[in-house]
Amino acid sequence: MTVGGRTMTIETGELAKQANGSALVRYGDQNVVLCAVTASDKPREGIDFFPLTCDFEEKMYAAGKIPGGYIKREGRPPEHAVLSSRQIDRPIRPLFPEGFRNDVQIVATVLSIDPELDADVLGVCAAGAALALSDIPFDKTVAAVRVGRDERGEYICNPMLPQYASGGMDIVIAGTADAVMMVEGGGNEIDEEDFLGAVEFAHAEIRKIVKAIEQLARKAGKAKREYPVAHVDPDLDRWVRKAFAKDVAKAMRTVDKQKREAAFVTLTIDEALARCTKKDDTVRALLEAPSTAKEFYKILKAMEEDELRAMVVDEKIRPDGRKPEEVRPIWCKVH
Repeated sequence: MTVGGRTMTIETGELAKQANGSALVRYGDQNVVLCAVTASDKPREGIDFFPLTCDFEEKMYAAGKIPGGYIKREGRPPEHAVLSSRQIDRPIRPLFPEGFRNDVQIVATVLSIDPELDADVLGVCAAGAALALSDIPFDKTVAAVRVGRDERGEYICNPMLPQYASGGMDIVIAGTADAVMMVEGGGNEIDEEDFLGAVEFAHAEIRKIVKAIEQLARKAGKAKREYPVAHVDPDLDRWVRKAFAKDVAKAMRTVDKQKREAAFVTLTIDEALARCTKKDDTVRALLEAPSTAKEFYKILKAMEEDELRAMVVDEKIRPDGRKPEEVRPIWCKVH
């Protein structure tokens, strides 16, 4: 396929054969990125988060260079590699199944690179392709591009490094075929219309990459594995949401931040037990179990997020009382 005026090819099956999934992305004449993904067979016990690790490895040999000092081994990853690892993590992490607790590791290795072209977006594309080809439960397909502008103000897909400064725009956009998952970057001040135009321009390129990955996955992908999911007890979830709905709504609408946090501190398991009636014997037994504390506070956190989303989307107001377009007063003092 052609992306940003250069040919992009996605391959699998030749390298990293022991991984759950792997993809080799070639872009233009010099850019080659290999990504391998692995997942543990069993979930990690005793955790309430998804253990995902993303690494972006960019060594000097990718540019045809060798460290000139006495020690030839390269040290810790540079800041650019750390930031590129985070760019892989952010659009991918939310798309894994809720409650999936298996250790997953994504390693994107730059094998060859044009010194004037950044490989971070290729790492996202390679990671999305490797996950699509693997047996790891991951239903969406992710890709990313970088957007800049030329001297005439026209959008450029994956610009060269000298074009970053001349165009005044450097935005990395990642997404799926039907949604934008991440936008980050910098540049000169531009109109909102121009920025949204850049996002739409990037999303059109992302759709092309996603379509190619999905075609490859249908031909060479593995069947997705079955996996255990950590579920919150449905009876407990229904009871907590009903019993604490008004408390969460009132706390979220407390303008003062410290008072808002203090209101949430009062919502404890002891308070829940005090609200249990004789009809709630099943819920009482669940609340008294030592392992229920994490589930209880997880439900409250989900309620807080749902309430915040409803306030912003439906009521057009933020927790501190400001409207979406309203900026808080700025106060400065020089010592």
